Amino acid sequence: MRHRCRVPQLGKPADQRKALLRSLTTELIRYGRITTTKVRAKAVQSEAERMITLAKDGSLSARRRALGYMYDKQLVHALFEQAKERYGNRNGGYTRILRTIPRRGDNAEMAIIELV
Repeated sequence: MRHRCRVPQLGKPADQRKALLRSLTTELIRYGRITTTKVRAKAVQSEAERMITLAKDGSLSARRRALGYMYDKQLVHALFEQAKERYGNRNGGYTRILRTIPRRGDNAEMAIIELV
């Protein structure tokens, strides 16, 4: 019974799932848009929004939390420098999910997640 369990399991154990979300979040912030499955895009959306919210805060503790989560140290510093002017007047909604055609091999629903 999985009632009220809102964490998407993604068919992986907890450690692999956390590593996957960390890497997808890092790559989304590095490149601005990535193509993945729709379920993974919805799962990484909340993590990316959390990192941008930390960057908007800009405090030392927020920077340390972001450094502990993302894989690239220089990317965290660049995000913290650019977040104020890019997302300063937005109260959330930093990412957008666009659905695309299904994947050819297994017909999985694909999506593009991008930073607004």
